Amino acid sequence: MSGVDKSKMILKKIQYPLTVCKVSTTADIDLSKGFYFIGKTDEEISLVCITEDTPDSTIERDDGWRGFRIQGMLDFSLIGILSKLCMILADNEIGIFAVSTYNTDYILVKEANYERALAVLADAGYAVEE
Repeated sequence: MSGVDKSKMILKKIQYPLTVCKVSTTADIDLSKGFYFIGKTDEEISLVCITEDTPDSTIERDDGWRGFRIQGMLDFSLIGILSKLCMILADNEIGIFAVSTYNTDYILVKEANYERALAVLADAGYAVEE
């Protein structure tokens, strides 16, 4: 991780269950709610949201996700942060759904693997906070 000390990196738990879904329009998304990630391409509109805030008009949905973010703002010049975390989880057979924002990266895992994922990352030297 080119110049980044993982022992100083904090993984912040997201305290609510998440849903990953596909929607046909953004019109039904209430952006006043606390957590949304919207990705739009020429093929689809994907949405990650708090499960209870999932729009009724979803085309497909996958519930049962939990997540954490890399705390703080990550400079674009930092290399390998997300890939290192993903590699540790992959080596432990934990699948992920990753999303990135301008400031940082978020990693989602299925709820059944959540505590194990955090324990594996803590064992690898990452700090985990509530």
